[in-house]
Amino acid sequence: MDLRQVGLTYERQSGKDPSGVYYQSDVLQILPFLIQAYRARVQCIYLDPPFATGKRFSIRVKVGEKDWKSGRGSLDQLVYTDRQPIEDYLSMMRQVLQGCRELLSDSGLLYLHIDYRMNARLRLMLDDIFGEKNLLNEIVWAYQTGGRAKHFFSRKHDTILLYRKTRNYYFDIKSVAYVKTTGRNNHMKRHVDPDGRIYRSIRSGGKVYTYYEDDPVYPTDVWDDVSHLQQKDPQRTGYDTQKPVALLDRIICSSSRPGDLVMDLFAGSGTTLVSAGKQNRRFVGVDCAPYSFHVVRSRLKEWNVDYYAPPCIGNPALRVRGFTGIGYYEVELLEYALESGLGPRVFSGMDALDNWSVGYFRDGAFEPFASAWRSRSTPNIETHLRLPVFTGTPMIRVADVLGRYFFYELNKDGFEI
Repeated sequence: MDLRQVGLTYERQSGKDPSGVYYQSDVLQILPFLIQAYRARVQCIYLDPPFATGKRFSIRVKVGEKDWKSGRGSLDQLVYTDRQPIEDYLSMMRQVLQGCRELLSDSGLLYLHIDYRMNARLRLMLDDIFGEKNLLNEIVWAYQTGGRAKHFFSRKHDTILLYRKTRNYYFDIKSVAYVKTTGRNNHMKRHVDPDGRIYRSIRSGGKVYTYYEDDPVYPTDVWDDVSHLQQKDPQRTGYDTQKPVALLDRIICSSSRPGDLVMDLFAGSGTTLVSAGKQNRRFVGVDCAPYSFHVVRSRLKEWNVDYYAPPCIGNPALRVRGFTGIGYYEVELLEYALESGLGPRVFSGMDALDNWSVGYFRDGAFEPFASAWRSRSTPNIETHLRLPVFTGTPMIRVADVLGRYFFYELNKDGFEI
């Protein structure tokens, strides 16, 4: 079948509510557009920007059937290099934080996730932009993962700065209450009330204080109950700096209501967007890394999402065969191979293919109707997809392990009967 590659920038994915938007773009380039489109409409912004570490961050990509069966990625690909000069970094962050203030609604909240390197500088910057009286919390997220230092105390926490835009901010601590798994002991007496509830009591200063073990507990500004992702955690995408969904659940649930708009301008692996979707919040994500788009798209398959991303450059070997049935087209993917000499190694068979879709080009967008993805349960990707016969131009979208994606028009006359 004859194929014509098309450089599309817009993909419209149908799924369940809530709806979301993802932009693959440099944050400073897209910020003026975002301010124009969403000014004073965003309820919660979470930012997990580069920390000025001077390090290289990568993703460990699963390649082919073998990697997906084992659950371990064997291809290390660069995502971004965090080596921006400090003056440039601080200039970028000031523009982003000023933009966030314009994007937030009057009831909105900003969470800035950083570590010891930029904590002091960015807190002073936020005091200048938002006003120091609008700092609500300096949250300490403590964890045990990582190495152990011998020449100083091991660094085992990040800092999340929480700022309000105005005094009329929305915050609901009750939405993130939890029940402690261990009771309050402290040498208190244990009792059982007539309803069978366990409580403990203590007398102090002539008064008796009673504590039920199933009473809700509200988080403080030290979060040591949310674990960092372990190496074998099923959430893991292979993306460096990925945060756990539970961390974002706490932020989003306490600081927004169902239907509110949540935004992440350094979306990375897309955890903020996943959490927002789970909690029935609309979402907007931005990231400049092509691999961010690659990972985010795989994690948001069930929701309504509009994707905007620049076309990729390349000309892989692609062969497709199509059949016409009653009311549908059947598309068979026969070959997908990288260009000669491209990539860090040679991939056999279909191993270079990560996922593919068939759909239609309509109203300026590609709309997928059927997709095949590798997973732990389906490590060997499906090579047959069925496309209902609708109006529009039939198309195929392929995505490979290098984080690239390509669109091709399918000639209707080329389908066999």
